[in-house]
Amino acid sequence: MMEKEKEGKSNGPPCACGVEISVLPEGCISDIVALTTPKDACRACAVSSIFRAAAESNAVWERFLPSDYQAIIAQSSSSSSDSLNFSSKKQLYLSLSDNPILIDDNKKQSFFLDKLSGKKCYFLPARELTIAWGDDPHYWSWVSLPESRFPEVAELNYVWWFDINGKMSTSMLSPKTNYAAYLVYKSRSRTHGFNYHLPTASIGTTGGGEVYEQTVGLGLPAVEPGQQDQVVLPQQQHTSRPKQRNDGWLEIELGQFFNEGGEADELQFGLKEVKCLSVKSGLIVEGIEIRPTRG
Repeated sequence: MMEKEKEGKSNGPPCACGVEISVLPEGCISDIVALTTPKDACRACAVSSIFRAAAESNAVWERFLPSDYQAIIAQSSSSSSDSLNFSSKKQLYLSLSDNPILIDDNKKQSFFLDKLSGKKCYFLPARELTIAWGDDPHYWSWVSLPESRFPEVAELNYVWWFDINGKMSTSMLSPKTNYAAYLVYKSRSRTHGFNYHLPTASIGTTGGGEVYEQTVGLGLPAVEPGQQDQVVLPQQQHTSRPKQRNDGWLEIELGQFFNEGGEADELQFGLKEVKCLSVKSGLIVEGIEIRPTRG
């Protein structure tokens, strides 16, 4: 009798009716785990060998992947597509989370998954943004940097009129999800002109929804990964501050929006400073990243 009780405890937790969940068919357990999150599925692997088999099954991780993931992968280069031929859907999920792929002619966009939620994320390179005077080499230079995932980044020589904008279809994003847009950039030692009058960032859809605006302190000290802002002056309480990314670049939040899903709309985002026409220089723009918010 004691041996049976010990065996029952090792197989998994009992359900509310007193029956061990582990006696359910593996397919049934998979259906239950698939209703949770990728993080919960990984935790379920520690419950028992039965749970591990169910939680790591293709049936579970297929549910965590976007419904159109195959179409998205098909847009990547042939080398990227070949590298995504994994034997399990879990391996594919983790690869898309840790290793963004380039899609649309291998340079127009970068795609990856949010590791905790499986929501879709996109990174638009500087070449896909509308940059005022961006085609004039006197004001902006297009250079190649080894630390960038894109062939080119935009380096600001100098401008008086600073204006960067981007857009994308909301149908590309995961529905029922709160997103944020981030400018990904670097500052040269000679960066100048962004503290006199802070640029204003905006994000919103063209379908009549609310447009969110806030000032961004591109020239403020960056917050290191995992740290919170130490001291925020009263005049900076509603100002977005730069944060250091793990890939060596800086990012600054431009604003947030909720993607309801359903009817396709156009999302527009950007930042500008055109009121105080002082000289601005030294910024290197990699692009704008759209990803779900945390918390």
